[in-house]
Order: sequence, then structure tokens, then C-alpha cells
Amino acid sequence: MHLRKQRLLTPGPTPLYPPALHAMMAADLHHRTEEFRKVYRSCLADLKEVMGTSNDVLMFAASGTGAMDAAVSNLFSRGDKVVVCSAGKFGERWAEIAKAYGLEANVLTAPYGEVVTPGRVEAALAAEPAVKGVFVQASETSTGAMHDVRAMGQAVARTGAIFVVDAITGLGTMPLDIDGWGLDVTIGGSQKAFMIPPGLAFLSVSPKAWKMAETATLPHYYFNLKKEKKSGDAGESSWTPATAMILAMAEALRFIKQMGMAKLTENAQLLAEATRAAVRALGLELFAPGSPGSSVTAVKAPAGMDSSTIVKEFRNRFGAIIANGQGTMKGQIFRIAHLGYFDFADVFATVAALEIILNANGFSVQYGTGVAAAQQVYARAAVKPQP
Repeated sequence: MHLRKQRLLTPGPTPLYPPALHAMMAADLHHRTEEFRKVYRSCLADLKEVMGTSNDVLMFAASGTGAMDAAVSNLFSRGDKVVVCSAGKFGERWAEIAKAYGLEANVLTAPYGEVVTPGRVEAALAAEPAVKGVFVQASETSTGAMHDVRAMGQAVARTGAIFVVDAITGLGTMPLDIDGWGLDVTIGGSQKAFMIPPGLAFLSVSPKAWKMAETATLPHYYFNLKKEKKSGDAGESSWTPATAMILAMAEALRFIKQMGMAKLTENAQLLAEATRAAVRALGLELFAPGSPGSSVTAVKAPAGMDSSTIVKEFRNRFGAIIANGQGTMKGQIFRIAHLGYFDFADVFATVAALEIILNANGFSVQYGTGVAAAQQVYARAAVKPQP
């Protein structure tokens, strides 16, 4: 038996930034001490900086869905009219949360692999002036597609509605001008481009959104934005925080600040470009060719082959974990991630493994074809070695 390293190639959890992992070992400190308050304050400040916003940023011990839930329960009232953009499994989650809280949702759907256009959002807002909010995924990771949140934000900003953006996989993989584009609530999660384990959710809240909170009447307790804002201003969380995760986040944020959020985003974009070039060179099709995002590349399995076979082969042959399709897409597509702590060497190795797997399962490709296409993207990008 030869050695196989486990490699996470999924869009969450993603590979861990080693210094962040080491920082977690110092978690034997009390969360109501000045030592921890200093770390907590720095996390909130650094999140604002890397997100590029002057809006308040709050943090919860939760998955990203916790922040999605908080955005609805704190800012809306039962019966409020909202617009939900649904082009995949996570857009469907927005619709489910809206339904759970009794909102009256106009769900704009798009087939898996496509996106909801800004024009449809604008038309929905014009048809119903009473709309209080618009919900969308910046990056719909289940399909590999990316929404035009800039144009959507411009349309929403002209109305009294707030724009709520799930950017859990959008942050660090695509440009997001939160203040300039009118993203009233922008949601992120720790286990994506921030390179630490699952467990922290955070969101920015604009003045327009805070104004909505003044009249919102939906019940909430743990996910209480006003309470969390007051606690955060004092350098604390309202409830017992995930201390190890916050120490990890502080370390990851230092790394991102040093590199620059724009460079982190560019890294994901280049890796996505290289992967798209590779799979096309191998004769495979992208699942979202019209609006591919950079958090993950979704690829159609070859005709007659179940994508589950490719997923299993990656694990069995190489100890590598890639993502299958979700829901009705399971068996049809496989997904390779680029967000966070990934580099070109990961792409080269992944594509080389894919070539072996395809050949072993009856889809003949010339070894090196996909790798060469990825190498060409690297060479064109003029990526220089670190001194």
C-alpha cells in the first residue's frame, strides 16, 4: 500500500490554513476576559476591513444558515412581501426560511445551471412596490453559477426594500462592493474562503437594514442582531462564543489582510479559469457555462457515467474528496472547489487525477491534455514564485 494524503477539494469545508489551526490550541482562555475581548474586537474589525464595508459586522457561533435565519427573523414581520431568487439548492433554502417565518415570497426560479437575471428582479419590484426585501446567493455553489449582485443591488437600492445576499461562498471568490452596490445584509461563513473549520457565521448590516429592524416583529432569541451589536461594541459575544474558532479566524484574517482580499479573490478566479480550461480540453461540459462562478467548478459527468463514480474514484484512488451534485443533480455533476487555501499545484494534481479516473472508467482522454490547459492559464497569469 502506498501513501495517500487526504485532500479536501470541496466548497466547504475547505483546506485549513495551518497557522489558524495551530491558533486553536490556545483556546483554554475565558471568554469574559480582556485577553479574549481583544481578540474578539480584532476579529470584528478585521472582518469589516476584508469585507470592505463601513457597515456593522456581527458574528455568531453557527453555520452560515444561522446568519441567513437571523437576517429574516430580525428584519421582517409575518406577511411581509419579499422576492427570493432561487437557482439552486441554496436559493431554495432562502425560500424555505421565508416560508418558515410566514413571509409572502415571490420566488423567481431559474433552472439549475442558470441564474436569475437582474431584469427579473427589477420587474418583480416594479410589479409590487410593497416588497420589503430581496434575497439571493452571490455564488450558488450547488450549480457553480454566479449571480449579478451588482446590477440587482442597483435595482433594489431604488426601492424601500433591503437586499440580503448570501455571500457565504461569494466572499473571497468574486468582487463584492458591499457599500457601493447596496448590499444591505451580506452573509459569510468560516469554512469557505476564510480557511478555518465550520462553526462561525457573520453578517454585515447596513443602516437601511437596521431601520427595518426597528419595525420587525418576528420572534427571535439566540440570533438577536440588536443584542449582538451591543455585545460586540463591548468586545464580547452575547452568548458563549466558539473561542477556538475565533482564535483561528483572527489568524486567518491576519493572513488575508497581508495578502489582500483582492488577491484572495483573484486566486480563486485563476484556479477556476484553469479548471474550466482543463475540463473543456478533456471534452467535458461545464454545468453553468453562461455564468460560471469562481468558488467551485461544476462539471457534467460524461454520457453514460454516473458522477458518483468519479467522486468515489477520487476518494478510493487518491484520498481526495470532491463534491457530487446535490438533490436532482446527484449523479449528473461533480464539483471541484477553488475558494480559500487552494493553489495551482492543487489544480494540476486534481486534473491529473481526473484524467486517470476518466480513462479507467471508459472515457478515453490523452494523458496531460487537461493538465497542459491548466498550465497554460498559470503561464499566462505570469504567477511569479515567492522570494
